[in-house]
Amino acid sequence: MKMASVRLIAKVRTGLWRSLQPFQACGFTATRPLPLLLKVNSRCPSLGPAPALISTTPTPSSAVSLKHKHGRLVLEVLLPSRQEKCLFYLRPMLMTVGDMIADLQSEDSGVTASLLSADGQCVASTTLLDTVLQKDFQLVINGTVYDISAPERVVASSEHARDMEDMKHVVHLLHTALHLPEHHLLQERQLLERLDNLKQELTPLEKMKARLSRTAEFHSSRVLWTGMALLSVQGGALGWLTWWVYSWDVMEPVTYFITYATSMGAFAYYILTKQDYVYPDAKDRQFLRYFYKGAKKKQFNVEKYNKLKDELEQVEEDLRRLKYPNQLQLPLEQIQAKP
Repeated sequence: MKMASVRLIAKVRTGLWRSLQPFQACGFTATRPLPLLLKVNSRCPSLGPAPALISTTPTPSSAVSLKHKHGRLVLEVLLPSRQEKCLFYLRPMLMTVGDMIADLQSEDSGVTASLLSADGQCVASTTLLDTVLQKDFQLVINGTVYDISAPERVVASSEHARDMEDMKHVVHLLHTALHLPEHHLLQERQLLERLDNLKQELTPLEKMKARLSRTAEFHSSRVLWTGMALLSVQGGALGWLTWWVYSWDVMEPVTYFITYATSMGAFAYYILTKQDYVYPDAKDRQFLRYFYKGAKKKQFNVEKYNKLKDELEQVEEDLRRLKYPNQLQLPLEQIQAKP
């Protein structure tokens, strides 16, 4: 009876051992045969879902971190190739996403990185880091996603902000005292070179303009003297007809109509030119008429001449402001010479 029981137990053990062979192919191994049915039953719960494998790679929270250090924003990243942490000092107002990725790749050539928003959308490489750091984001390095929380905004007190403004002003004054004279000399040299070039370009144009001005002045003066001669002839003819040929009773209506015709001519001049018939303006109008007529004939470029004259005036004004440093920070309207 006892032998039969031992044989039965041996058969049960052999059957159970054979039933466990498929699980050995899936990675489950047994170091020794199970002696009792009770021990086999105690191992049955291990056939359920297997636990997750433990990786030697640090978790994202420890591999990548973003924090303030010595007043600067620092990104701490575990480089995949060297398996060592590296600190990247960020400048949110000056750096873009592409700059940060370029720094990562320059430090570790085996890194492929990208930046995602909190909802998983890709961030453009031209985006400023200051915009990205306002919310939580994700950093993807070689396919591994790291969740990064936005850093806390450091709000400076009013006294600290005032001290910072004073410090910036002092730094600006020091920079001005050290580098401004050299900058002024360089700028003055450039302006003098530009002034010399403009004068060389204007020299032939000035000579041609002078000849055209003399010709136009001659023709406009001739028109004025011609008008004076005609008025003299008209006065002499009216006097001769009044005292030698006819009487005043006959010539009075004639002079009236002559005066009326002169008034009509002045009004016609206003209609055509939209200007009053004033002798200086009429003379200037005749001068410009003859000047542009001669410029067209001589192929004188009036627009180019005016542009060069404007540039010359601007360069001379800049040189004048450089000689008086107190006027450099003033608007141009406040330092214009009063007429």
